[in-house]
Formats: sequence, structure tokens, C-alpha cells
Amino acid sequence: MTAGTLWLVPNTLGAPEPALDGEARAAWLASLLPAGVMETAGRLDYFIGEHAKSTRAFLKLVGTQRPVQEIEIAELNINTRAEALPALLAPLLAGRDAGLVSEAGVPAVADPGAMLVRLAHAKGVPVRPLVGPSSILMGVMASGLNGQSFAFNGYLSTDPAARAQRLRELEARSRAEGQTQVFIETPYRNQALLDALIATLVPSTLLCLATHLALPDEAVEMRPVKAWKGAKPAFHKKPTVFLFLAQ
Repeated sequence: MTAGTLWLVPNTLGAPEPALDGEARAAWLASLLPAGVMETAGRLDYFIGEHAKSTRAFLKLVGTQRPVQEIEIAELNINTRAEALPALLAPLLAGRDAGLVSEAGVPAVADPGAMLVRLAHAKGVPVRPLVGPSSILMGVMASGLNGQSFAFNGYLSTDPAARAQRLRELEARSRAEGQTQVFIETPYRNQALLDALIATLVPSTLLCLATHLALPDEAVEMRPVKAWKGAKPAFHKKPTVFLFLAQ
């Protein structure tokens, strides 16, 4: 039997605040997700997402050919054990297409869905990525920092000493290789991370904050670390990408 296709379906990077209605909402969604993405997502009847509730909310946003309650949704998140992955892939091996969707942005990048994609390749299941917003790439694009060489480092330690040590290591690599360093943080810890960056990095290092990307209130600012001292960016509890490049 021919295996189904695993479609990597991009999500939005968050919801506008305040919420948009009618034509404004449709225009915002169309600016993020191509019609082909919504068409593909709309015809699938099996989805794999981090949480069923948020996956249903995404499906209601893009629209589906059948009632959302009739669509099968399986969960894959940081708590999913490796031995549970074959069951998630079984419908595809039986010929059924599926959509893998992240909580925000593109799946399988800074996302537990990568585990399933790897298994799909091992089992001969076709994998098809669809175009959509990526906060990591959009942050690099908008920063003006080196887009030829950059590294995404995920989350830094919340331990102050370990975090400072890691930042010094990343800054040394950035200086030696001309490489932009990219990372993210849980939104409520944004200010603590900015304070650590200002305290640890060399004053001339270029630092960019890209906040609420692809949302009406998005903000991108890039300046030397020394110019961030005393700044009060409006990024409290807003997803933010942090980038720096040592000079």
C-alpha cells in the first residue's frame, strides 16, 4: 500500500490583540498563510499537534471541508515518548494523509514534531513542507545581522551563572565566526533575559529584539548593547526572538 503524505502545516505566530473580526481577520490570515496552505489543511481529516484544543482552534481559523469535531487529532509534545511515535504514524502507513501543526509558526523547527518527521523518513512516508511564517527566519531577516551564518540556540538556562557562561561562549563564537546567535525565551522572562544580555555582553555587540512578529503590534529594534541600557521595550509576555552579533 502506498503511504500517505505527512504535510507540515504552518500556523500563525499568535493571535492579534484585540481580536480581529470579519474582513480584517481574513485579510490578516491571508497575509500570513497562502491559499494553498489553507486549502491543503482544509481537506485533511487527521492532524498531529502539540495540544488538541489549540489545534482545533487553528482548524477553525483556516476553515475545513468537514466539521472540526469529525477531524481526528493526535497529540505530540515534549511529554510524548519515542515509543508512542509509531502509533501516530500508523494511519499514514495505511495510506492516509496527515497534517503536522505546531503551536506557532512552522512545525518541526524548535518543535517536538521533528521526531515524527525523522520517523516518517525512516518508514518511507513522503514529507511535504508548506510555506508559512517562521519567527526565527523573520527575526534574522529583520535584524540586519548576518543572515549568511546564524545559529538557533533554543532556550538559555534560567540559572544566572550558567546563562552568563553560555552567553559568553556564544558571543566568543559570534566574534570568531561572524555568526549571528539566535534564541528565544518564555515570554514572562523576557525582561530578565534582556537584563542578563546587557550585563554580560560586550557593549559594542549588536543586539536585536523581534517581538510579536507577523502581528499588528510587531516591533523589531536593533542597536548596540550599550544603547539598550535603561530601555523599556514593550515586550512583557509577548513572544520575542533575541539575536546578537559580536563586532
